[in-house]
Amino acid sequence: MKVTIHPSQLKGTVQAPASKSSMQRACAAALLSNGETVIINPGHSNDDKAAIEIIKALGADVVLKDDRFVVNGYGAVIPKNKVINCGESGLSIRMFTPIAALSSEKITITGSGSLATRPMDFFDEVLPKLGVKIKSNEGKLPLAIQGPLHPSDIEVDGSLSSQFLTGLLMAFSAATATGVSIKVNSLKSRPYIDLTLDVMKQFGLNIPENNNYEEFIFSDKSAHHLPVTSRHYTVEGDWSGGAFLLVAGAIAGPITVRGLDLTSTQADKAIVDALMAANAGIAIEAKGIKIHPAKMNAFSFDATDCPDLFPPLVALAAYCKGETKIKGVNRLTHKESNRAITLQEEFGKMGVKIELEDDLMIVHGGDGVTGATVHSRHDHRIAMACAVAALKANGTTVIEEAGAVKKSYPDFYSDLKKLGAAVSLPFEHFNL
Repeated sequence: MKVTIHPSQLKGTVQAPASKSSMQRACAAALLSNGETVIINPGHSNDDKAAIEIIKALGADVVLKDDRFVVNGYGAVIPKNKVINCGESGLSIRMFTPIAALSSEKITITGSGSLATRPMDFFDEVLPKLGVKIKSNEGKLPLAIQGPLHPSDIEVDGSLSSQFLTGLLMAFSAATATGVSIKVNSLKSRPYIDLTLDVMKQFGLNIPENNNYEEFIFSDKSAHHLPVTSRHYTVEGDWSGGAFLLVAGAIAGPITVRGLDLTSTQADKAIVDALMAANAGIAIEAKGIKIHPAKMNAFSFDATDCPDLFPPLVALAAYCKGETKIKGVNRLTHKESNRAITLQEEFGKMGVKIELEDDLMIVHGGDGVTGATVHSRHDHRIAMACAVAALKANGTTVIEEAGAVKKSYPDFYSDLKKLGAAVSLPFEHFNL
């Protein structure tokens, strides 16, 4: 699918999409909880759909009622299907694998797209220490696992992704772990662990003591039997998708973005700090975040704990005069694409020079952006970054494989059009 973006002026108000980070965690917690959960403001991205299908396969009953998902969990994993497909969701594969291992039945875990090439040897190393049999494809998918998982003291590497730890925390909690701890070395993306613990708390799951993100201790105090109950969970607005809208407003606004909670634990709310550092025209009000173009300057930003911000930050930096320096490049290797190289190459086509120096990305901005034919590399965030950068480019931009946005923000192009962007969509976009 190709999408064409013409230079545009944006104006109006837009609602941020639902957070897939919040949605997927809520699905996992609902599976592991007794009783009924009503998920309000559910997402409908491909990753969200994958999470729903996974919890169905692992024993939850799920129905859609009036734009809300009603989930009945049984406080345990009771597989209805011996194969679970995580689609292209990195969070799903990393979070649900330990959860699936709570069952004594043999389960095969698969995925598609770039997920098939991402390293999963973390599980090869850790799960056997917890009594789980595992067979992988030389550290890649598919994974064949058989539990049940028995919590015990373990030490894990948190430098690749916090998502592995999220899965272990939920699995340990569901297994009513007591007197054990998970030690973590070099944990990245700490705010996402805050989100995990917050979701667990809202669902009444056992919460470990957090010792400075270096050790998570499950004690007798945290263990309790969960009552059968009913609960409502509202999925937050997504700061990851909202970041692209905010940058679009800074480049081609004015617009107002609603539905983003500044008290959220989502790591990507740090986009506000970056916009302020760039001197963007931003005002935070009760009804939303207003943002308009201003004369922006280069800035420095540490994205180590929020690596998903790299694509919108690059689009922003392209319009900031000078050399913007973004730290955290080492976090980008195992994404939907190698995002550091992809950003360098695709933005290079648009006349934006990007240098990579170890863990640092240097974006030379403020000299103009040129419309060009670019490729998403099947990466949703690359497609959105190129689209946002194209809004004030000199000439038209064509994005190939633009449908990659379905993974996280299927309404992205439609939302841009509602704000007045000149976006040419093929007929098939209606099936996004």
